[in-house]
Amino acid sequence: MKGAVYYNEVEAKRNHAFIDDLLLEAKNLDIELKLLTDSPTEPLDFILFRDRDPSLALELEQAGYRVFNRASVQKIANDKLRTFELATLLGIPTIPTFRVDQLPPLHFVMKTRGGHGGSEVFLCESAQQTKDVLSQFGHNELIAQPFIKSAATDVRVFMLGNEVLGAVKRTGAKDSFKSNYTLGGTVEKYTLNDTETNQVQTISRAISSDYIGIDFILPIAGGWLLNEIEDPVGARSLYQTHEFSVAEKLLEYVKNQLGDE
Repeated sequence: MKGAVYYNEVEAKRNHAFIDDLLLEAKNLDIELKLLTDSPTEPLDFILFRDRDPSLALELEQAGYRVFNRASVQKIANDKLRTFELATLLGIPTIPTFRVDQLPPLHFVMKTRGGHGGSEVFLCESAQQTKDVLSQFGHNELIAQPFIKSAATDVRVFMLGNEVLGAVKRTGAKDSFKSNYTLGGTVEKYTLNDTETNQVQTISRAISSDYIGIDFILPIAGGWLLNEIEDPVGARSLYQTHEFSVAEKLLEYVKNQLGDE
């Protein structure tokens, strides 16, 4: 079996540890795997697509490559408005989301529809802060959500097909309203209850995903609310809290999927 893991050049450097683990585990599973930072020019059984570029993923699919995740998954996961619309359709509890021409009262969070990793997320507590954000981005690029008190705490659930690979509870750095581990937050292992498991599986089935992260904030008032879907999802916090190789699990899944197709 021959495949590739695709990253753009910048992300390949940032994610070298995960790439190294993928290459190591591929050898153990008798998979010929290589890193690509440009479009492939040879036949491949699969491509692990680790970029936020649905158009390129679709081009690869149309060229006959089996892409993990497919472009259709990326289109939803990399657009927070589409994610909100999906959650609403599926009946998943989610943060109310508005277009910026339907802005709620002050004290809300404004985000770009395609931002990730805690970037391009702005807490707006004054008219001037709102104006500053609107001056940086086009209205169609933004969404607005009410600020929900959560002590900067959320849960990221890692899904491999319809299986819960693992979940982590993330708490943001002091004086930050963002919970991202890469921004200085802390992580601990999290165990889902039956209702939570059913909800994340409902999402993964609806979009036919392969390997994604699903983020829920934990309001102080209780429960959880879908915040976003991550594709590609980083595995740093999962490696930190669980004693298995994410790369091994992912490649075993790929082999099983290709055996079924």
